[in-house]
Amino acid sequence: MDDRPGYLAVLTASLALKSVNILAVQVHTTEAGAIDDFLVDAPDALTEDDLVAAVEKGRGRHAWVTRTEARELADWPTRTLALASRLVRDPDSLGDALSALLGADAVIWRPAPGQDRYGANRGGMRLVDPTGGTYEISRPAPTFTPAEYARAQALVDLAATVVRQAADQVTLVLADGEEIRVRPAVRDDLAAVTAMHDRCTPLTRYHRYMTGSAVPAAARIERTLDRERGVTLVALAADDRVVATATLAAEGAIGEIALLVEDAWQRRGIGTALLRRLVAHGERAGYAALVAHTHADNTAVLATLRRLGRSALTSERDDTVVSVTVPLVPTPVGGQPKTSAAST
Repeated sequence: MDDRPGYLAVLTASLALKSVNILAVQVHTTEAGAIDDFLVDAPDALTEDDLVAAVEKGRGRHAWVTRTEARELADWPTRTLALASRLVRDPDSLGDALSALLGADAVIWRPAPGQDRYGANRGGMRLVDPTGGTYEISRPAPTFTPAEYARAQALVDLAATVVRQAADQVTLVLADGEEIRVRPAVRDDLAAVTAMHDRCTPLTRYHRYMTGSAVPAAARIERTLDRERGVTLVALAADDRVVATATLAAEGAIGEIALLVEDAWQRRGIGTALLRRLVAHGERAGYAALVAHTHADNTAVLATLRRLGRSALTSERDDTVVSVTVPLVPTPVGGQPKTSAAST
């Protein structure tokens, strides 16, 4: 209907004359005007044609009517959050979640981006998959709205994030048979990461931060856990103690990497494993190179960097500081091959 004062009141009055009770309403703003989405309780004797006629009499245009289910009584934020919660537990259910969200009759994943992949049109919608490819969604009616597109894209992004996090969480078996878990750090790790700093010797902290050997202020450690600045990996022992961290901070096309391994866990291959995962992350993110700054006498870190196996690795020395550059070959974001799936 026209987005003009009083028009919505005319429509609701027309519905009231037919004893139609409005349970919920959403207003979708589009370039062509407002699209109003009503959830109504109508008398059993009222047909769909009667309902369309009441809408048109109330100045509504191009009305579309369908029967709904009890689950539709939940408001949109509640329904969307429920679907998001489902995706966190099972990201493979994305097709079903999109179908439930949009009332779609088909949700198909295609490996290559298609035209108009960022938008929606009458009977179809294309959503970019952050891990590669495109989701194509269709339904006979009604026309998709920008609000529906935004909700659907948010669910796709959430599922991709869950998949990436799951892929980044691995268990490593050390040479002595002990197992550690590696995953991306989160802000809730602050206390555990700070405790690891407390257990490190002054020399280990000095090699990590280049200046000073005291435990850094909590604010400085917390900044390394800020994912907007890059990524930090944590290695956890069987008792959930953090025993090592590896950080990649964004510096334009170059990523700066730093490593801290608790003294009791050094020389066991943890540093090499963490740095290799940072290299893989840097290549997926499209960095041209990674650079590490360390003291010339920090032979352990220098040896770890050499073990990355990069033939074009270069180093420059400035007094007591050595800067090692690790060239990268950016790779497209992908992951495991997907199979096309349809949800109804």
